Amino acid sequence: MEPSKRHSATGSDLAAIRAEAQHSDYFYERVRFLCNAIGPRPSGSPQAAAAVEYVRQQMHDLGLEVRLEPVPVRHWVRGREEAQLIRYPGQVIDANQKVVVTALGNSVPTAPEGVTAPVIVVETFDQLDRITSHEVEGKAVLFSHRFDEFAAQAGRWEQAYSSAVRYRIEGPSRAAQKGAVAALVRSTGLTGSRLAHTGVTEYAKGTRQIPAAAVAAEDADLICDLASRGEVTIHLVLTPMNLPLEASHNVIADLRGSEFPERIVIVSGHLDSWDLGTGALDDASGVGVAMDVLRIIKVVNPKPKRTIRFVAWMEEEYGGEGGRAYAEDHRIDLVNHIAAVEIDYGDGRPLGLSVCAGDDRIARFSTVVKAIADAVGGVVNVGDSPGVDLTAMNKAGVPAISPLQDARNYFAYHHTAADTFDKVRAEELRQTLQLIAPLIYALAQQED
Repeated sequence: MEPSKRHSATGSDLAAIRAEAQHSDYFYERVRFLCNAIGPRPSGSPQAAAAVEYVRQQMHDLGLEVRLEPVPVRHWVRGREEAQLIRYPGQVIDANQKVVVTALGNSVPTAPEGVTAPVIVVETFDQLDRITSHEVEGKAVLFSHRFDEFAAQAGRWEQAYSSAVRYRIEGPSRAAQKGAVAALVRSTGLTGSRLAHTGVTEYAKGTRQIPAAAVAAEDADLICDLASRGEVTIHLVLTPMNLPLEASHNVIADLRGSEFPERIVIVSGHLDSWDLGTGALDDASGVGVAMDVLRIIKVVNPKPKRTIRFVAWMEEEYGGEGGRAYAEDHRIDLVNHIAAVEIDYGDGRPLGLSVCAGDDRIARFSTVVKAIADAVGGVVNVGDSPGVDLTAMNKAGVPAISPLQDARNYFAYHHTAADTFDKVRAEELRQTLQLIAPLIYALAQQED
């Protein structure tokens, strides 16, 4: 057999990889340790640092070339978060109603004693724009825009999320520009468990920063109903702190290529998480699968043609500093990156692959992508959303690929206190491993 053919992505290789994935528990045990032993991993925290060291050691134990690449990260600490309705129509004397809230990442605090303000409810930015600043001044604005659960349950979760999440990201600054003293945002996720979904907010430059919190969907409905009948006043206490930048790292592990070592295929997940739960679905699951991909390929063929690189990204939740740092550090050799894959939509089984790349780059591996996707349903979605960690690389021309997963379980729990290890369905997540491991191998082995 010719040397160039000896380690091509033959049917027997791919079958061996799928068989190894089908019986693997390695990924699940890595997820278990990250969630149950280390716990929440917000960037800048001791747990995030412990997770970096744990993954580094695990990849070293697999016999891979491992290194840590520096990433300066934000360190935001949540503090107290309390809210209650203290005046509202039909109120029983001396009775208040607790509201389930959680501070948005990057939020500034209220005064230690809290802020008390009437609530003004809007559903859209257009509606806010039609209200005068005089009407908003001194009030707390509740953005009641609903996460489209029907669309999400029908498989259009990305559209549902992008439509709703803008109110979390932009809402507090838009409210402050109108004179509000606080902002509340209806949780971006499925209802039914009275969970508040956190996530980062981004304050606009030059705009006064006001305290911002997510409200459980059921409590947002309560406020909307009461506000339709008269004035509602809320008392809100948030005591988060922005601490100085911390030194952290992306974890890099290479299975070095035997013929084209300078050419790289990335498989990845992000190691940081929010602090409410233990980041099981978002994104210990993705990290565990990505770790297992290299383990499995090394078992089947320890010398792939191209280098297969594992990356555990840091600081995805606060805006992707890990991805930006990698793109900057590797800017000269990004031209040799064949593709970058990230798993970051929980444990749901995949129906295919999502690809974000220019037509010329897609053409180079379209046969591989379609052949791999056929094994799980044949869906190949070409879109324009590379994901937070891969955005900088993608802008530089590196194709970004992700499994097109069933995200219903993900959006029920992500960014909430219920994102814990018990939510991870091993059999569902194993099917993502059975898709991504052959994909990475086929990309590394494809003919030039």
